[in-house]
Amino acid sequence: MARYAKRFHAAAGEGHGVASPLGAWLLLALCGAAAGRRSGSAGRELAEALGMDPASAAAAATAMLADEHPVVLSATAVWGLPEDGTQSLRAWLAALPSSTETGPIPAQPDLDRWADDHTLGLINTFPVQVPAEAVLLMATALASRVSWRDPFDIVPAEELRAGSAWAGRLTRVLSSPVRGHHGFIVTTEEAGDVIVHVAEAKVEPGEPGLSVLSVAAAPEIPPATVLAAAHTLAVELHEAGPFGQWPPQTGHLPGRRSLYDLPLGEAPLWTITEEPALTYGREERYRSVLPCWSAESEHDLSREVFGFPAALRVLEPVIGASGLDLKAKQSAVARYSRYGFEAAAVTVLMAVTGLPPEGVVRSAELRFGHPYAVVAVATDERPAEQAPWHGVPVFSAWVSDPDDVPAEEAG
Repeated sequence: MARYAKRFHAAAGEGHGVASPLGAWLLLALCGAAAGRRSGSAGRELAEALGMDPASAAAAATAMLADEHPVVLSATAVWGLPEDGTQSLRAWLAALPSSTETGPIPAQPDLDRWADDHTLGLINTFPVQVPAEAVLLMATALASRVSWRDPFDIVPAEELRAGSAWAGRLTRVLSSPVRGHHGFIVTTEEAGDVIVHVAEAKVEPGEPGLSVLSVAAAPEIPPATVLAAAHTLAVELHEAGPFGQWPPQTGHLPGRRSLYDLPLGEAPLWTITEEPALTYGREERYRSVLPCWSAESEHDLSREVFGFPAALRVLEPVIGASGLDLKAKQSAVARYSRYGFEAAAVTVLMAVTGLPPEGVVRSAELRFGHPYAVVAVATDERPAEQAPWHGVPVFSAWVSDPDDVPAEEAG
């Protein structure tokens, strides 16, 4: 999954923003259950994107979604497919996680409500507008809202030092307290020396939680490279042991630098000082200074690099369609503050039957600017013999003295 995250960010662009590569990976993995021996090149391309064979990815996704995480909420949906379809379609639907919502494609307001319900209210608009030609709609939602184990302290922004462009633009920034936060310096393969801050969510002892890593490298290192290093560190840190046992010994974390191996004084990313203290041996202490931030992003995932075109090619023979148009998109939001962190993402794969070629559209604006007739007619869509009211005019009017729109309705 970390491999896909690196691939995702390398293609997503370098501007300020947030994403959930996991949300996209889970959606691809759900498609992986449909990839059999006959998937051919599409199955191989999907495996390349997933970083493993599609069946293994599907099993991993199913295991994750079946084991509900207490602070990372998740939801999946596959809409638009008949439950009594072909054998391969029935087999794929049966292989989906039991929590996956299925059925007809909901109306747009219901899709917006689905996004809102499954993202703690952080995303209240479904990422795509769904046309009548849509034959398949798949979605994943991930959301989390946590409070820090210990809130940050507040310090003047000048503590970011003169080398930071933010020091003159911001007034106040965050400073890590002694407890519930961790900091260190690591040499990474991707980005060289980086500084790392880890803030932990407030959870009951022994309960699953959320740790948020902030990783900074030298300013000239490209964002995608720093993000790749951050994902590598996230995996390595959790392999080094629970954060409750921190700080891990230098030998337990590849590349971790001891402060006693670094020179005293100023460096672009840190300042190291030394003073006498009552302590056993040589103690290392860290304090991180970083800003609050928030972001909202929209990601078009329709390019081959994200894996969704290959996923649709795997699905087409299963759902009995071909030549479908793809739209894949992710909406993501996040906020990092003194007291906690919240984030959500909704990822969508939509397949649409081929739209007609480009032509000419002629439009008319109809203006009822002089007296006109109105007739109200009863309707009933049942068969004619069961619908005696159908087509019967009930009320009629001639409008020659119109009213203005009431002020309370003009908003």
